[in-house]
Amino acid sequence: MSIFSFKGYSKRRCVTAAVTVALLQTAVLGYIVQSRASVLRNGTQVLLKTAPVDPRDFLRGDYVVLNYDISSVPVSSISGAMPKEAAERSLWVRIKPGEGGFWQIAESSFDKLPQAEGSAVLHTQPFYSYGETSQAETIRVEYGIERYYVPEGAGHALEEARRDGQVSIAASVGANGMAQIKSLLVDGKPAYEEPLY
Repeated sequence: MSIFSFKGYSKRRCVTAAVTVALLQTAVLGYIVQSRASVLRNGTQVLLKTAPVDPRDFLRGDYVVLNYDISSVPVSSISGAMPKEAAERSLWVRIKPGEGGFWQIAESSFDKLPQAEGSAVLHTQPFYSYGETSQAETIRVEYGIERYYVPEGAGHALEEARRDGQVSIAASVGANGMAQIKSLLVDGKPAYEEPLY
């Protein structure tokens, strides 16, 4: 008897198993979409200034590579103790509105920061920390919003606009520190907006 044989199984059992698997897959996909939409709908709205990457490498395919001023976290902004040993870690970064309406780093910590009025707390992607032995003045981090996908063929126009103006990002930050891009702005005007679903 082959393992692919359906002898001994009724058609009803096979159909029930297939429907159950399809429902589970649909539920998982629905959860992923809903969690992202929830951050976009209910998160704290922040405006982030982008920093230049390499102008010759700004676009890769149909997405824009973004770098933020808040991606370089000053070691002096870290509250609490620096980890002693080198290991993979993540930071919690509190940002507050600053000059020009752009949000800037107010403090950071290797421990979770509490929510506070007038600020948002971002949780970084894991990175390798050298601990107390590091002599660096800043820690380079990513927040998971370093790529923005644009409609096919629209990248060249966006690259031209970036050369001539200022590109910024309107993002939404959830209570768990996860950020989602809401829109990409050129000279303060939305160039692309992200739909909820």
